[in-house]
Amino acid sequence: MQNTLFNLLHLSDPTLPIGAFSHSGGLETYTQKEIITTEAELKTFLIQLLTQNILHNDAAYISLVYNACKYKDWKEISTLDALCHASKHPKEIREASKKLGARLHKIFSALVNGNLIEQLKTLLKNGGIEGHYCILYAIYAYELQIPKKAALEGYFYNITIGYITNAVKLIPLSQNLGQVVLFELLPLLETLTQSALEPNLDLLGTSTTAFDIKAMEHEHLYSRLYMS
Repeated sequence: MQNTLFNLLHLSDPTLPIGAFSHSGGLETYTQKEIITTEAELKTFLIQLLTQNILHNDAAYISLVYNACKYKDWKEISTLDALCHASKHPKEIREASKKLGARLHKIFSALVNGNLIEQLKTLLKNGGIEGHYCILYAIYAYELQIPKKAALEGYFYNITIGYITNAVKLIPLSQNLGQVVLFELLPLLETLTQSALEPNLDLLGTSTTAFDIKAMEHEHLYSRLYMS
């Protein structure tokens, strides 16, 4: 597979039509309750989210699944998918992850060939795995010959810009302030990528209670713009 940079840009594109724009990941609750109302508060939220949640959950699963793909170890991949499912406590977050995974698979299964993809299709059809977004992202990154570090960089960027895009609408913030926050977080994304290359297994699936509670509360908000 050639053009790995273009493949990475395609796979991690925030505008990829998988429905990510419909989910705030609990951010809508924070803004409605006026906990996040400024650029500084958004930046604090993102730092905590990325370092205490994404690093030990989705990013760690991407790293470990990517390693398992090298050995075609479907037992390990299935185990990691099950752990990922169990670690997503809020119903909306869990369902969102599966929906994003299903739509990612629908797009790329028609574009990417390989033994891994054929086995993945069978497992998904038979219910052998839940098919969470980060799990499928790792499998497709491997099949597209995207280096693991680049795949993790793309994922961290995708998550960050997604939250910032939603925050610009929800707080609201100016587009320029959103870009300032993104630029200031780029060094952190590189640091987190380095950490995710060799995940701390003792912290795998670490629960971030406040984020989980806000995601659960989202289901009962009086009015909502987002599905999660």
